[in-house]
Amino acid sequence: MPSAQSALRVLGLAVPVLLAAAAPAAAAGGWSVAPSGGGRPSFYAEGAPGSVLQDTLSVTNPAGHPVTVRLSGTGVPVVFAAPDVRVPARTRADVPFTVTVPAGAAPGDRPGTLVAEDADGRTATVRVRLRVGGPALTALTVEHVIVHGDRIGYELVNRGTTVLVPKLAVHAEGVLGRDLLDRPPRTLPVRLAPGSRTELSEPWPDHPALDAVDVRLTATAAGGAHDTAGTRARFVPRGAVAGVAGASAAAVAAVALRLRARRREPMSEALSEEAELTGAAR
Repeated sequence: MPSAQSALRVLGLAVPVLLAAAAPAAAAGGWSVAPSGGGRPSFYAEGAPGSVLQDTLSVTNPAGHPVTVRLSGTGVPVVFAAPDVRVPARTRADVPFTVTVPAGAAPGDRPGTLVAEDADGRTATVRVRLRVGGPALTALTVEHVIVHGDRIGYELVNRGTTVLVPKLAVHAEGVLGRDLLDRPPRTLPVRLAPGSRTELSEPWPDHPALDAVDVRLTATAAGGAHDTAGTRARFVPRGAVAGVAGASAAAVAAVALRLRARRREPMSEALSEEAELTGAAR
């Protein structure tokens, strides 16, 4: 016959358990949360799309007064058996919860967090790592490369099903074929979740003052993810731009004056002929 405690868990209720002499480390407000059973710093769940996974969160209150906390989840679909839990003094409450893997979820890792908050707004959290079953796919693309001033902007997109920590190599070549920039692959300070996109930029303070440059970015990541994209940029000194603009304006003005002079010549000839016919003095 099942015990009273196990029966309560089946009914989906928080189960108060008297603490032993050694209490878990207190978090905000003198209470703490942790995966039940001890020895786990976070939750790990794995299942196929559409499956429902179960586990238990422990809320520990070592203080001499009761505490009430509200439980919620972010990043993954979590449902608690008791979202509002009152934990008596020197007691631990074990709260069952379920994580439902979305039916159409792509295979890969999904990070999440369980959050407990008391009436004073103090919180404690536990991380959740949900792995959706299926074949792992690593895919990475480099998009929207642009040179703007002394920076090279671009976007990285994780088009696979696994978390990626990308590396980036940068190469730039001038109009005469000489290398202007050649940076070997380096690990970027980002973690790309499946389906996520991030905007980044590379500094280029010593770019040429006058040149037509082909810029090429190559991104790689573990598992064979690889992509290359580039753009062409033209560098022209500001003074040269002003000179070209001035010369263009002068040429336009000269053409306009010539057209105006040609329009006046026929009119002068017509006036002269009219004077001869009427006998007007010249």
